[in-house]
Amino acid sequence: MRYYLGVDVGSISAKAVVIDTDSTVVAYCYKRTQGNPVTAIKEVLSDVQSKIPGEATIHACGTTGSARMLAGAMVGADVVKNEILAHAVAVGHLHPEAKSVIEIGGQDSKLILLQNSVPVDFAMNTVCAAGTGSFLDHQAIRLGVPIEQFGDLALKSKNSIHIASRCTVFAESDMIHKTQLGVERNDIIGGLCNAIARNYLNTVAKGKNLNPKVLFQGGVAANTGVKKAFERALGVELIVPEHFLVMGALGAALLASRSKKQQSFIGFSNCIDQKFESRGFECEDCPNLCEIVEACREEKVVARYGSRCGKWG
Repeated sequence: MRYYLGVDVGSISAKAVVIDTDSTVVAYCYKRTQGNPVTAIKEVLSDVQSKIPGEATIHACGTTGSARMLAGAMVGADVVKNEILAHAVAVGHLHPEAKSVIEIGGQDSKLILLQNSVPVDFAMNTVCAAGTGSFLDHQAIRLGVPIEQFGDLALKSKNSIHIASRCTVFAESDMIHKTQLGVERNDIIGGLCNAIARNYLNTVAKGKNLNPKVLFQGGVAANTGVKKAFERALGVELIVPEHFLVMGALGAALLASRSKKQQSFIGFSNCIDQKFESRGFECEDCPNLCEIVEACREEKVVARYGSRCGKWG
């Protein structure tokens, strides 16, 4: 039976999804990259391989995410697309009636607006990570609370506390100040969840109309406190899709299944066992001084990317 593989590699996590010819998810995996995306990609591939039949054939593969070029070079991808398109395709497949998508990952926040499952507008956060998963992780560690319990504790908040939402430095300083004043921990966590939603709506979604049906996906969608904060601010219920952690990888797999170019995938064993590394240099042929990345398999260059002019593409 034919299967299709999607791989999504971001700044914090790597995800892989395998779908069948009916576009049904048959295996998926989510892992933190721990600063080593090559190892993380091998681990998610090994995991999904163990969950599908041994005789299964990956007919096509797609990659997405901020490290999509690296992942594409590693696996021999047929399709390499940006995460906006990948997420939109996955949403169109699972929730074709959705018009707005809030996606908050490790260090990225995105808003995608759809009409008839086609992305017509989008926005992303810029340099500040105040409204992202990595900031929540950092605050959970500082407060001594497992991140998995963050949302439930926020819902137990009895008093509305304002936490600065403009940037990570102001937010953390405000939380420390509130702690020193003796404010209850649950109220601080609740205030932080409200700040995450407020920051997103005042920056990423500034000037945009979020029409229902609104989907909430990405790692932060698991936080019920942030979900509730968005629902209070928007006045609508947010839908968290079944595969909210791996929607980008699902979209990449769907794009691969629809691609005319197929069968470039080098195989699970070759991906997992290969000696793969990347190295970089600065191109000095013009004032752009582009940082070029060379992806090497078994010490042979298999891909170059990073040039604005396409010389090294």
